Amino acid sequence: MDTSASTFITDLIGRTDGPMSFRVYIQPIMAIIFAIRDGRRDFREGRGPYGWALLNDPEHRRFLIQDGWKGISKVFVFAYLLDLVYQFVVLHGFRFAQALFTAILLAIIPYVLLRGPAGRLASVMGTRKSSP
Repeated sequence: MDTSASTFITDLIGRTDGPMSFRVYIQPIMAIIFAIRDGRRDFREGRGPYGWALLNDPEHRRFLIQDGWKGISKVFVFAYLLDLVYQFVVLHGFRFAQALFTAILLAIIPYVLLRGPAGRLASVMGTRKSSP
């Protein structure tokens, strides 16, 4: 177990340089762009911050998860598939759990963390816009 954990961490760190390292930077940027888009939409529709509502609003949690998945699913699937391609090229095999973890790390976490603040920023900018 200890060697597999260290291999997992070594493989994860190895993704930041070498072949196809661009995806480690591009995928979070794409997740951030989608988070900003959806955060602005939350503001326009009068919803509260996404992450906070996700944690503290059990009545709407299912809707929020579905809405979030609609927003990030393409980036997540792309991150997962690109990591599998990376594994095939560099590691000469497939580690599906690592690909899943990497896709969550590169796509879902930035999206969830930044969608709420993006909506808040939109509300601040929207308030300033309407004031003379």
